[in-house]
Amino acid sequence: MGRPLAQIDRVTKRFVKTGPPAIDAVTASIAAGAITGVVGPDGAGKTTLLRLMAGLLAPDEGALTVCGFDSVREIANARPSIAYMPQHFGLYEDLTVIENLHLYADLRSVDESERGGVFERLLDFTNLAQFTKRRAGKLSGGMKQKLGLACALMGAPQLLLLDEPSVGVDPISRRELWRMILELADQGIGVVWSTAYLDEAERCESVILLSEGKPVYHGPPVDFTHKVEGKVALIRNMPGDKRDVLMRAMEAPEILDGVIQGNTIRLVLNNPMAEDQLRSALSLADAEIEKVPPRFEDAFMASLGGGPKKRSPFTARPVHGAAPDEIVIKADALTKKFGDFTAADQITFSIRRGEVFGLIGPNGAGKSTTFKMLCGLLRPTSGHARISGLDFAAAPSKARARLGYMAQKFSLYGDLTVRQNLEFFAGAYGLSGKRKTAALDQAITTFNFAPYLEAQAARLPLGYKQRLALSCAVLHDPDVLFLDEPTSGVDPRTRREFWTHINAMARRGVTIMVTTHFLDEAEYCDRIALIFRGRVIAEGLPDELKTRSRREGADAPTLEQAFITLVREFDEREAI
Repeated sequence: MGRPLAQIDRVTKRFVKTGPPAIDAVTASIAAGAITGVVGPDGAGKTTLLRLMAGLLAPDEGALTVCGFDSVREIANARPSIAYMPQHFGLYEDLTVIENLHLYADLRSVDESERGGVFERLLDFTNLAQFTKRRAGKLSGGMKQKLGLACALMGAPQLLLLDEPSVGVDPISRRELWRMILELADQGIGVVWSTAYLDEAERCESVILLSEGKPVYHGPPVDFTHKVEGKVALIRNMPGDKRDVLMRAMEAPEILDGVIQGNTIRLVLNNPMAEDQLRSALSLADAEIEKVPPRFEDAFMASLGGGPKKRSPFTARPVHGAAPDEIVIKADALTKKFGDFTAADQITFSIRRGEVFGLIGPNGAGKSTTFKMLCGLLRPTSGHARISGLDFAAAPSKARARLGYMAQKFSLYGDLTVRQNLEFFAGAYGLSGKRKTAALDQAITTFNFAPYLEAQAARLPLGYKQRLALSCAVLHDPDVLFLDEPTSGVDPRTRREFWTHINAMARRGVTIMVTTHFLDEAEYCDRIALIFRGRVIAEGLPDELKTRSRREGADAPTLEQAFITLVREFDEREAI
């Protein structure tokens, strides 16, 4: 690694004098020419640490030097060498790409005579040269992040601070973003990359793992991963429903963590066990069990005590009158045109009772358009969307009454408290009397809202915003649930909690449709459809899509690698 660009020595930061510190005695070093990951659950202090390094906050205790300058007394000298890209898109959406570049050039005091060359280099680097006249608000998620990166790089900084830059970015754009960051590191720039996606932590030279503001680990990710060597296993060919098996496994004292991974279940054990011992502990006499190399996420979950052990209350009762083979959601040649542009083209698929169906695709592929047509939020140009046999065009009110909907962006009432939001949505869904009281009590208990009931929704931590959105979507006990990027940006622990509830609802017959950019999460689905250029280009089990993209003699691809391969193959066929 290169020379230290930032030295953090037992730094502590409090926002409430009598409360717990947001950052508690953190010590770390950030090297030039290297990528340092900052990871941890929601509320761990990741953003606070980056803002301290950017000089936007001053530490209460400890010492922090950045680019050779004290972060408090000499921050004016350090700022020209620091670039900070915040978690939320911080550019001006009403300005065009080139206008945003000019604004940041003004802020960085880039001379007018130099701007042509600087802009040309940044636009070429980010592949935005053909979009200079497009307003920033009209860019896709990946293009917004590229523009944010271009603006952050104005003035040739030495230290680049990126706060969760890949949230809401599809796998192709995320790979392109990483390509650019690796190139910057090769040029000697020190990069700090805060992330909730732990596959990204594995790509960093060093990671800083935080929990409740406290440092848990600082060093190479591979050394941290080794801590669970011999404790990770895959279960294959298991009898019965995989969600039942996962639920039983998570209740076993021998198991720390578990997730569905296609047709298998991935488990992290408390202690190394022989396959026969594990098979006996889980009562899976005929299952195939294989020990596998650990991932950073396995070690991360183990360091935080594992996944949720509490059984979800949504397993309590089956959906009334549910027939197992019933087709509940049906897209029949759905097409949506905006002028001359076709956003969705002859989209067709069906989803059975109790199935979890994933909709994946690059930014701008047509996922959200398809999703909104199925929810009744957009009227199709042609084709039909049916929910439990009801056509939205013919019976919109009856169809909507059967479903719950969680939007991609937090869409509840930010000025209302948690309690007021719950009360409002209970009323909107027609709940009253004992049924309303029971639904509110279950939501408060299930999602641990008691400490936040009087807090404004806009001021909640991200994980609790998402919990509130999900709880409002299921208050009326729908038998169809639409989840648009439900865990975007949340940490693996919160993601496990969400999927404990989603799996429980699916087990009792709720039909669930999910969009996601996080393809490890798409592995939790029963089937997935890949949408690209407005069309369904692949559909099937997660393992089937991986098999379709596998090259002879090569290792089995991840679902993300399969996604990229299938998209490229489609592009190549269309180009012929």
